[in-house]
Amino acid sequence: MAAWLTGINTLKIQPFKLPSVLGNHEVRVQMKAVGICGSDVHYLKTMRCADFIVREPMVIGHECAGIIAEVGSGVTHLKVGDRVALEPGISCARCNFCKEGHYNLCSEMKFFATPPVHGSLAHQVIHPADLCFKLPENVSLEEGAMCEPLSVGVHACRRAGVGPDTHVLVMGAGPIGLVTMLSARSFGAPRVIITDVDEYRLSVAKNLGADDTFLVSTDIKDADKEVSALQELMGAFVDVTLDCVGVGKTMTTALKVTKAGGRVCLVGMGHHEMNVPLTPAAAREVDIFGVFRYRNTYPLCLDLLRTGRIDVRPLITHRFGFSQKEVEEAFETSARGGNAIKVMFNL
Repeated sequence: MAAWLTGINTLKIQPFKLPSVLGNHEVRVQMKAVGICGSDVHYLKTMRCADFIVREPMVIGHECAGIIAEVGSGVTHLKVGDRVALEPGISCARCNFCKEGHYNLCSEMKFFATPPVHGSLAHQVIHPADLCFKLPENVSLEEGAMCEPLSVGVHACRRAGVGPDTHVLVMGAGPIGLVTMLSARSFGAPRVIITDVDEYRLSVAKNLGADDTFLVSTDIKDADKEVSALQELMGAFVDVTLDCVGVGKTMTTALKVTKAGGRVCLVGMGHHEMNVPLTPAAAREVDIFGVFRYRNTYPLCLDLLRTGRIDVRPLITHRFGFSQKEVEEAFETSARGGNAIKVMFNL
């Protein structure tokens, strides 16, 4: 059985037919923990996310971990009973992007719950064994599922060159902003400040280890005064800004607040197009990076969790089972936001 998206605001638990025979290098995984991502909610509300459109019923979900139930004949590094986190994207492994190591940019990527590929909110899935990462003994299945959003933060910090000599500003204290803040801290950033329009989420960020938080407005007219206040609050140059919202105001703020010669990483994709002061930023040699998903992050994420350098457990605020009623309630809870950070299914 699986949770199928069949129409706007319509999810149904229905049979999910899987192949009876595994490929040599595949595994069958009994799903145990699946988180709800913002993209899942977008698909539920609009049947699309950016340029990806749901044209026929699709199994939802991609943040997941489970237990190996069966292994293909060629699988040697996993066995039945192993607990694993699943990296949800299967690249072609043949194109230039894949060969150069940038497999997240593969145009043939098959990613859980990205149309027309089915997702992982199901009792079982079949997946390539090399995309299933064995969990350390002290890392739970829920933490394993959190490797997916955490990977976005880790990839963003890698792209932006976050390290012990970079003062970091994170725009947005939603789930991705929070894992990005945690990633920046684990990369050694000496000072990390995070902004949001919601005081509750800022309080969560503070409890998770942000050095300071800053309440911003949604009015673009406030950007300049907020830039000055943020620079003063940092007490040093803002070396790297990570925009985890991705709307005109946050990107405008990011470009203005970052020091000359600094770096801005666009993580969030709130707006498809934005009007931003690009020329003044270019005149100050502010480098701008984009991120799309992630690559080669799961081993590092699991090590960060194993060693305790990152603790994602406080982000999991709501838990649900896998009945029709609970699936509907879980998505409603996630869509409302408020005090819901990460909503998790326990199957």
